[in-house]
Amino acid sequence: MKKILAILSFLFAFSAISSGQDEHGTVCRLVVVDGDTLPYATLPVVRIYGEKVFKSQRQRRLYDKLVRNVKKVYPYAKLAGMKMREYEKMLAPIEDKSKRKELMKLAEASLKAEFEDDIRKMTFSQGKILIKLIDRETGETSYEIVKELRGGLQAFFWQQLGRLFGVNLKEDYDPKEEDKMIEEIIEKIEAGDL
Repeated sequence: MKKILAILSFLFAFSAISSGQDEHGTVCRLVVVDGDTLPYATLPVVRIYGEKVFKSQRQRRLYDKLVRNVKKVYPYAKLAGMKMREYEKMLAPIEDKSKRKELMKLAEASLKAEFEDDIRKMTFSQGKILIKLIDRETGETSYEIVKELRGGLQAFFWQQLGRLFGVNLKEDYDPKEEDKMIEEIIEKIEAGDL
């Protein structure tokens, strides 16, 4: 009887391996290399950052402030990207301009009711970061979004108002140069390191 159990357990283990299951029952791909069958898995990308070295205490405080600001506004930018995709899907089948406009007014009222207080409480620098992160999440500048949803005149008005305060709604998010530190902070947030 013990021999039969040993043979059955060996066959069971062999069938699990040949079917592409590991010891935990997870299905994985198998690759045959020189007649040997090996499990094949694609691992997630891991970014390693060296310890930040600051020239002064002031630089350290500015970096810490940037981290706090990005951590505060990043969820709003993610939500904005998600809402934009949702509204694009809703608007795609609608041909009538008046119905589209009516739907956008309802969406705007809903967003104002939900987020206006939070956004009004943001600092100026958090608002600038939010504008950049919205571009990162949607692939469109804030100016393009306002122009698409509210029209060219409204977009022009908000761009001019922003320029009075030193904000350019037409500015693209640049993760390689200008916004490199913000991108690094976001990658750390997404990896769970911050």
